[in-house]
Amino acid sequence: MEQLSEERLVIRLKEVDSTNNYLKSLVREQRPEEGSMVIADFQSVGRGQMGNGWCSEKGKNLLFSILIYPDIVPVNEQFIISRIASLAVKNTLDQFTDDIRIKWPNDIYWKDKKIAGMLIENDVQGKNIENSVIGIGININQDDFPEQLPNPVSLKQIVGSEQDRDYILDTFVREFFLLYRELQNGDVRVIEDEYMLDLYRINDYYWFEDDNGRFQAMIKAVEPSGHLVLKALENGEDRVYAFKEVSFVD
Repeated sequence: MEQLSEERLVIRLKEVDSTNNYLKSLVREQRPEEGSMVIADFQSVGRGQMGNGWCSEKGKNLLFSILIYPDIVPVNEQFIISRIASLAVKNTLDQFTDDIRIKWPNDIYWKDKKIAGMLIENDVQGKNIENSVIGIGININQDDFPEQLPNPVSLKQIVGSEQDRDYILDTFVREFFLLYRELQNGDVRVIEDEYMLDLYRINDYYWFEDDNGRFQAMIKAVEPSGHLVLKALENGEDRVYAFKEVSFVD
């Protein structure tokens, strides 16, 4: 991996409303070096993709945002950033346990339980992405979760012992920039193929639900825009969905 700039910011906070908000304000004020990060022990307004909340016990998990300037990425192909971030989390957790998968679009699952999620916010300049702030939450050492969360799990619950959050964060940064350099070198297909191989509920028919009800389908593709392409079992037709337009049925 190429050396990250020594000028990059690494800001550690006890508490913040949102690491994404904090980092975005820094981008507006001073344009920090690529790879700059904001890390917090607690977020008072943690957010997930498409407005979902993110609950995390203070000082137990990893809550951070990282900044890149992927100006080679067209707006209509921005999902490559989500693929890279998802794969980086998966590749990091693979070093501790088996059965880590990516649930479209970018939740990270261990078996049928959610261990990590993310919120990616892109600024656009013309037809390309000017900067990307990638906020990630990974459940590391939390033992108890709010009852309203449907299926959370932490790395400690999986492996049976507390883990070093800083070590895991350093591992993520290494994995992330290995993949990011592949993007910069034009190896987009390699990243897309790896993402598809690591998808949750791939290579078989499962139940899904959209506005018209439940149906069985197989994941066929994920487009550069991030749209999910499903092949319906009933009639073999392709159905294309944006985020939140279709859900997995347990």
